[in-house]
Amino acid sequence: MESVLVYLLEVSVCLGLTLLIYRFALSELTFFSLNRAILLVLLVSSFTIPLLSIDFMGIGGGNVVREMTLPVFQVGEQETLPAYQAPKWPSILLVGYLIGALVMAGRLIFGFMISQRLIGQAQKVRHENHLIALHPDFVPASFFGYILMPSFEPEDPSQKQIILHESMHVTYRHSWDLLLVNFAKVIFWFNPLIYLFERSLREVHEYQADQGVTSYYSPKEYAMLLLRLISGKPGWQFMNNFNQFQTKKRILMMAKGKSSRLQRFRFFALIPVLGILMFMFSCEKEELLPKVSDLKEEFTEIVEVPLTDQPAPSFADLPKDEVQKINPVIITEVADEVFDVVEQQPNPEGGMKGWNEYLAKNLKYPLSAREKGIEGTVIVVFEIHTDGSIHNVEILRGIGGGADEEAVRVVSSAPRWEPGRQRGRAVKTRMRLPIRFKIEKPVAFPVKIPVSEIPLPKVNQQSGLVVTAYQSK
Repeated sequence: MESVLVYLLEVSVCLGLTLLIYRFALSELTFFSLNRAILLVLLVSSFTIPLLSIDFMGIGGGNVVREMTLPVFQVGEQETLPAYQAPKWPSILLVGYLIGALVMAGRLIFGFMISQRLIGQAQKVRHENHLIALHPDFVPASFFGYILMPSFEPEDPSQKQIILHESMHVTYRHSWDLLLVNFAKVIFWFNPLIYLFERSLREVHEYQADQGVTSYYSPKEYAMLLLRLISGKPGWQFMNNFNQFQTKKRILMMAKGKSSRLQRFRFFALIPVLGILMFMFSCEKEELLPKVSDLKEEFTEIVEVPLTDQPAPSFADLPKDEVQKINPVIITEVADEVFDVVEQQPNPEGGMKGWNEYLAKNLKYPLSAREKGIEGTVIVVFEIHTDGSIHNVEILRGIGGGADEEAVRVVSSAPRWEPGRQRGRAVKTRMRLPIRFKIEKPVAFPVKIPVSEIPLPKVNQQSGLVVTAYQSK
């Protein structure tokens, strides 16, 4: 649940930063095809960057195992009230988000079906290489492979320019861009940035189509046509209406000279922005961000080293460098070497169930941490030696308030483990244990009811009501 909200927040940050760079650095350039491609790349990148996990110079990489990680153990009692419990805000937000997404998805599907039905009822006319759909209710527009017109007069000069404009939309397949944006609007219906993205993309579509018309007709003549045919009637979701909006900006863009080739270097400004976003959301320190997993009877991940099909020779009497030459896959161990990953993992007494019971029985929430409201995850790193004893217990990340010392105390006092084994021999193994300290706050009743208004049972009525309060420590 929380991961969904975090993902939506991260995508919003990506959308905001990339759109900001585009609006201030690129939107006024006349490289319309390149601007369109950049907008589509930025939209797709904003959705995919938070989902990536990249291993870069030791950072990130979800499959890189630094130490074998035990399941997260949570410390802290949940205080509950017998009656009213206020719903949690993440749950409320998620339900509201899903309702909005379903409404937008329904609107998308319904609009597409209505569009197809109206086009099916229209008269079809083949004009040059395009198909024109004629209906009195249509305004000049394009819809995927169709040019929509209320009437068709091939010799009318104004209609020639309009049809040429809409044919540019069909040729460039602009409706597919709008379909992608509408899918994004289903996911991000609540975010105004996605609507700004759609507006920028529609602007580029109109600039591209206008550029195609002005290559055949006078820009002044075409601008006068735009002013005469201003229409406030909205179009469908995948439709590019002729002269639907931004008439002034389109005329100014037609009158503007072509951008110089040197201005193409502005597009390189997006490279550091995308790099920063990938570093922020795709590269995570695996050591500092343990994943919460359910308690299981075995470890969640085992790394296997494939061996050759040839039988391994005896290396007991060979020097280390000779062993590496014969079979580089074989890893020679030093007596005090500590393994991060072994073929047979260490196992606590009683298995993971016994380990969980031991932690639940011995771990205490420090009073100083509770009084100060300190919460968080303490990450403990320790070693299992060849005799199963626990050594070198350290804190990789702490939260203070006595929680770090409590975690070290309990892990240091734990019973012996069954040691890890590498090729059948007991070896030292490094482990990592996340311990989450969490305080559940009691929820207050939303309404205070006077004692005199509390109804008493009719049967065996009591003569009075005694209210006892206990002062907390």
